[in-house]
Amino acid sequence: MNDAAWLPPEAWRAIGGRRIRVTGRGLLVDTVVDELRRACARFGGEVVRGPGGKPCDLDLGLGGDDALGPEGYELTAADEHTVLRAAHPHGLLHGMFHLVRLGDASSTGTFRPAVPRRMLDHWDNVDVHPVMGQVERGYAGGSLFWHNGAPRRDLPRVTAYARLLTACGINAVTLNNVNVHATEARLLTDRLGEVAELAGVFRRYGIRTHLSVSFAAPVLHGLDTADPADERVRHWWESTTVDVYATIPDFGGYLVKADSEGQPGPFTYGRSHADGANLLADALAPHGGVVHWRAFVYNHRQDWRDRGVDRARAAFDHFTPHDGAFRENVVLQVKHGPMDFQAREPAAPLIAAMPATRVGVEFQVTQEYTGQQRHVCYLAPMWSELLRGVHGPALAGFAAEFVAVANTGDDPFWTGHPLAQANLYAYGRLGWNPALEPAAVLDEWVTLTFPGAPARLRDALHAIMDDSWRTYERYTAPLGVGFMVRPGHHYGPDVDGYEYTRWGTYHHADRDGVGVDRTVATGTGCAGLYPPPWARIYESPDECPDELALFFHHLPYQHVLTGGGTVIQHIYDAHFAGAREAAEMRERWAEVAGLVPPEKYERVRELLDEQVRSAEEWRDQINTYFFRKSGVPDAKGRRIH
Repeated sequence: MNDAAWLPPEAWRAIGGRRIRVTGRGLLVDTVVDELRRACARFGGEVVRGPGGKPCDLDLGLGGDDALGPEGYELTAADEHTVLRAAHPHGLLHGMFHLVRLGDASSTGTFRPAVPRRMLDHWDNVDVHPVMGQVERGYAGGSLFWHNGAPRRDLPRVTAYARLLTACGINAVTLNNVNVHATEARLLTDRLGEVAELAGVFRRYGIRTHLSVSFAAPVLHGLDTADPADERVRHWWESTTVDVYATIPDFGGYLVKADSEGQPGPFTYGRSHADGANLLADALAPHGGVVHWRAFVYNHRQDWRDRGVDRARAAFDHFTPHDGAFRENVVLQVKHGPMDFQAREPAAPLIAAMPATRVGVEFQVTQEYTGQQRHVCYLAPMWSELLRGVHGPALAGFAAEFVAVANTGDDPFWTGHPLAQANLYAYGRLGWNPALEPAAVLDEWVTLTFPGAPARLRDALHAIMDDSWRTYERYTAPLGVGFMVRPGHHYGPDVDGYEYTRWGTYHHADRDGVGVDRTVATGTGCAGLYPPPWARIYESPDECPDELALFFHHLPYQHVLTGGGTVIQHIYDAHFAGAREAAEMRERWAEVAGLVPPEKYERVRELLDEQVRSAEEWRDQINTYFFRKSGVPDAKGRRIH
């Protein structure tokens, strides 16, 4: 059984029962026709190709204004007649899925994506890694593409997957892990045929295929160096890239994690990140390809006693000196926050500090630090706040494109937790239009995923999911400190788990207070890296948003937050509230028994049991820790475990 996610057959009813004309030629136009014919065969409609003939009540075709761009489209409607026009086939494909999502007459107008590329990165390993498994940080089973070192070749499933991605607005995929191992390195050369086979499926849905590559690939393939200044290295990348495009003509480009967490990079040869990225960019440029160069670079061998070392400012310090030095076809891929996909972070200061560089903002759909797809945690509200600039610079104004780490696998429900499908859908939709309201996006997903859902089911899903990110935040790490997780697998509470490790320190709790001093006046200076007015706001403990108070300040337990409560009382209250809200989610789900397919209902029910158990564990461990550190009792007299 493979779940249909947000494209069940019933979702096509609105257009599948109509007489539809499609004009235009090309692979993507053929895809549009195939999809519409499948819908019409089910619901009694008809698809005709070419101009002329009897009138149609739905008319899709090329010939729109070039101002629509490569993926834009225009919808007009009068009475029972709807016209969709696009300048290019990609626009026609996206317009068709618009009609599936939203209908026609109520959503006429001109539609274009906010950025040209909305990419999904898979952290899939070809071989099963002894630590990382088949998918690193994968919480939905194994890879869709490989199994135990061999290609799966389940192309019907990959086709269904490509259809789902295009339907929500994603137009690029990277197929393998950014931590490139020996077998993955061969995807670039003697196993390129496996990539080409997958690229052929994604191509039919307007999705370009990319590969993660090792900076040391020339060494892995026989050279004695990977130095960007060495002509032999330049020639190797150029000739290898020619072979890639001879096999995959629409290949998108390379993704590189270099000089990061032990991955090889240009620092080995005394070169800069710009030198390394430009080496690959020059090889790709003649073919129209791009390099995504990850900015996740920091000292991962820190001494916890050195309070001057700050992982939160490392990427800024590494990359801002090179602004303007990167080729035009380099995209600097920056995590949305300065740490590592925590439940609460400010925007990464680097994103607003590279005006002469193309910056891609990276999100994490896979829930590494937000419940690992065992907890309901609808992430669109968090992403929306970052994109719109609720507590910092509006990332949508600086992003040249959006990237996200995938949350899918070979699980029958695609994402392990059936409700985690909403995060992938929302990422695609917000990538197309960052101004969309998260609740409205969730409503789209509910409408598509549960066709004909009664009001009771729709209301229950909103009650469970709308505020689930903040619920997760409440019962986990308080006020922006983050990383209170068990080292290695990152699931469950461990307040000091990372506090004294080489990966960094995150909360600095002592008997007097908690939080990291990142002010310019007395701390690491990270607060001063932001543009106005945020540098001033973050610098002041009286103006800093409560949500980020402990990210930027080491505060006494009795410090009064802008919301009126003390730091210690906020910790107690939030953790009690979060655990209670998790229990309420379970109660709301119990109310919809019989309204959801049994397999899906049972999967969610079992996972909500685990979420409630875990939330109580978080509540008890965090509150106990801070009660013992502070010596301050709960003002409401509740039992601290």
